[in-house]
Amino acid sequence: MKLAIVGYGKMGRLIERFAPEHGFTVAAKLDELNNSNFEGITKEAFEGVDVAIDFSVPSAVVGNVERLAELGVNVVVGTTGWLPKMAHVRHVVENKGTGLVWSPNYSVGVNAFFRLVAEAARLLSNEAEYEAWAYEIHHSAKQDAPSGTLLKLVEEMKSAGWARAVDVASNRAGAIPGTHEIGFDSAADTITLRHTARSREGFAHGALKAAAWLVGKKGFHEFGEILFHS
Repeated sequence: MKLAIVGYGKMGRLIERFAPEHGFTVAAKLDELNNSNFEGITKEAFEGVDVAIDFSVPSAVVGNVERLAELGVNVVVGTTGWLPKMAHVRHVVENKGTGLVWSPNYSVGVNAFFRLVAEAARLLSNEAEYEAWAYEIHHSAKQDAPSGTLLKLVEEMKSAGWARAVDVASNRAGAIPGTHEIGFDSAADTITLRHTARSREGFAHGALKAAAWLVGKKGFHEFGEILFHS
């Protein structure tokens, strides 16, 4: 299978490194030097490409997806910070008959964590003595705060029936890959759920797993749904 990497930074290089383990040959690599105004997304450059993985920047996601869909190329979006544009992106993909997988986080562990947090919120939703918080910390280069993952965790809590406030906080420092914490506190006790990433490798493997699944498929999909088949 042929893969294109859109956004050739730290994550793009990890994608390239692990691509052969997932059955891919990297056929194209785009970055700010050859795709600053989307000029790198051409029919010639993407000839024979089965799927693209986007780890670019939030401001480029919509333009990248629009041009990839025009070429009939499926895409896995690993970039965060573009979710306010989701309805438009979904329309583009469905209108052009291509395929897209998105997630605020491609760690398999984080996607399991989403479900664990949702279940905890469901169990405590009617226990009025409990209050909740959501916290994350990432490396100083991460552009969006709160992270897309933390926003997704809070969304999962609300979808599971948590109707009370959730206090949300973020920090940016150093080279931390990412830690997310959800807590429930009462006068009697505290429950803390935490996911800590040790490196970016888990994100790369998850994105490549999504890309392999997406080859030859159509439609707008979330990684957690295809990972756990629901």
